[in-house]
Amino acid sequence: MTANPMIRLKTPLALAIAAAGLSLAGVANAQMTPELEARLAELEQRIISAEQRAAAAEQRADVAEARLEQRQQNDADLEERLASVEEKASSSSLNDDEGIEFSAYARSGLLLGDDGKSLPGGPYVTPAGATGGAVGRLGNEPDTYVETQLGYRQTFDNGAKANYQVMIADGVTTSNDWTSDESDLNVRQVYVELSDLPSFTGAFEGTTLWAGKRFDRDNFDIHWLDSDIMFLAGTGAGIYDVKLADNWKANFSVYGRTYSDFPVDSSLPEATGDTDSLIYTINNRIGNWQWMLNGLSAADNDERVLDEHTDEAADSGFHTMLAYHGDSFFGLREGSFKAALLYGEGLGAEVKSLGTDGNLTDDAKTTRLALYGTTYLAPKWRIAPAVLAQTSEDRYTKGDEYNWATFNARLAHEITDNFEMQYEGTYQWMDLDQAALGDAAEGAYTRFTIAPTFKPQVGGFWNRPEIRLFASYSDWDDELNDYMTNDDFGKEGFAGGQWAFGVQAETWF
Repeated sequence: MTANPMIRLKTPLALAIAAAGLSLAGVANAQMTPELEARLAELEQRIISAEQRAAAAEQRADVAEARLEQRQQNDADLEERLASVEEKASSSSLNDDEGIEFSAYARSGLLLGDDGKSLPGGPYVTPAGATGGAVGRLGNEPDTYVETQLGYRQTFDNGAKANYQVMIADGVTTSNDWTSDESDLNVRQVYVELSDLPSFTGAFEGTTLWAGKRFDRDNFDIHWLDSDIMFLAGTGAGIYDVKLADNWKANFSVYGRTYSDFPVDSSLPEATGDTDSLIYTINNRIGNWQWMLNGLSAADNDERVLDEHTDEAADSGFHTMLAYHGDSFFGLREGSFKAALLYGEGLGAEVKSLGTDGNLTDDAKTTRLALYGTTYLAPKWRIAPAVLAQTSEDRYTKGDEYNWATFNARLAHEITDNFEMQYEGTYQWMDLDQAALGDAAEGAYTRFTIAPTFKPQVGGFWNRPEIRLFASYSDWDDELNDYMTNDDFGKEGFAGGQWAFGVQAETWF
């Protein structure tokens, strides 16, 4: 059976051919009926309409194609502009290298006994605190302390950069809102750095020059104890990151300090003087290792008049530190740790806050070990243990000894996105003998704190701000109360078995 040819007509050209065929067929018959003529006229009209629609479709297709080409060109232009902006942002590093910056640290809260009265406290509350024996800070801080740092960074056309920084700090123990009579408001830092200097090449390429009053850039601490492992500060100048080998960079600096207002004539107690001292530093970083060497000089310090039992004050000293900055939790699991061994003689026998103690003798010797780490024990449990120990002899008088060791750990349980329970435990043993002064004590101090803590987002060891409620229990051996009458443990009513309660806010950014 042959299909009807009309069913297969799909285009105006096919329709025209079919119409021509019908016309020829009509001619062949030599006569058309009226019905056939009407059908032919209708078919011709349909052909004309189809051709018009096809022309319109082609026109719309041309317009669409033109619009697509324009859109593609616009997209290309937009991508080019975005790439240009990203390149400019990357090259100028606006966030890091240009403009004003602001950072701060602050803590403030109440520390109250079970009778509702304020209590002595602080990380250095024990008799060992006078020689740096910290015992932990959670639920043990009665002060308000704030640091505010402002800076301005510039990048010059030749690629050189400048950085100006100033820090204002204050600390008080009163709860009053107006504290001008007790304020220790102080400009702690003000300095200028110059970096990426294009004329510096070779070992000095990429170094940073600085001058002014500052904390050394490479200081580091155990935050949970509020104890620096190394704290170097003063007024001076230096250069950071001199490249001595592929994996070895060194800092060179000199810091000036002053031992102020000491008696210079025992027959004239009102006669006082001061000593300008200098600290010369080489601080090496070799991979994860840090090796620091310091020489100290204070030529006039031997004029200091001390106690009759005290040897002559030192006028020079030596200090060194070997530290390791680990990128795991002592190689056992993910986390971090830091370890340091410090040793000093003479003026260097104050091994933590270098150059701050002018009463040290020529024969003073101190060794300190610092160790702490951070890790997660489980997905919602994190821990930060710390050990800090020190032995010192002939420190202020011939034959004196100051030995102590602190074991501390902070544990946190992350319960919700905004709430965690923090716990801190501390044990400190001390054996202190002031020799010629006749004061000696041996004993232990313990403290445990529980602190419900609120924060914008839990997770990690350094997320702040935090608002903490806390309850702390402290106890110590009775013998420590008799060591000195002018320290906190010598105060009436502060004799061990003490509860403390309070609230504290802490933040940094």
